[in-house]
Amino acid sequence: MKSRLTLLPLVFALASFCASAQDYKLEPVATPAPGLPAAYASAIQAQGFRVNGASGVWCEVWLAKSVPVGPKPDDAAISFGLTQGELLGVIRFPGKAADRRGQVLPAGLYTFRYSLFPVDGAHSGVAPQRDFALLTSIGSDPDPAAKPAFEDLVKMSAKSAGTPHPAVLSMETAPAGAAAPSVVKEGEHVWALTLKVGDLTFSVIVVG
Repeated sequence: MKSRLTLLPLVFALASFCASAQDYKLEPVATPAPGLPAAYASAIQAQGFRVNGASGVWCEVWLAKSVPVGPKPDDAAISFGLTQGELLGVIRFPGKAADRRGQVLPAGLYTFRYSLFPVDGAHSGVAPQRDFALLTSIGSDPDPAAKPAFEDLVKMSAKSAGTPHPAVLSMETAPAGAAAPSVVKEGEHVWALTLKVGDLTFSVIVVG
């Protein structure tokens, strides 16, 4: 995550804007994630959630069956007491999508694992919190029980994104009044998906 912000082609920026300009709704998914490897069957819940926009399905999410939660660190910029590399779930994009940085991601099934962006000059002011979920193509992340170190997870995720920077979803505490599960609008073009697994309730920005 040491690379500087790079400019994306205008067509991708416009596609991202169009995606975030529509309204989104949440519905349950009663079946397991399509294409889920056998190794993940015991780690991922069979039921998930689908985020729909005016143009169709934006993404589908299936949470891990268990996410251990420890004490919250003293660092005020860290929102969750989670282990580096902890598997939070899997997310499927049926078509081209974009991460929090606007990087375009190919359609497919990805793991999303917990991490923190580093405290360095390249990430100053990126977000109020350091918590992020890094996306990796599930074919490049074969072991659900693994807890990749920061540098390893960054490399895995960047390879899946096909860019020098990993694919990221911003994590945050649930917006005031948001139920779990729900998808709510934050600001003009940002939508946050709030989820709960065990003792952990969190939101990820899936659009914007």
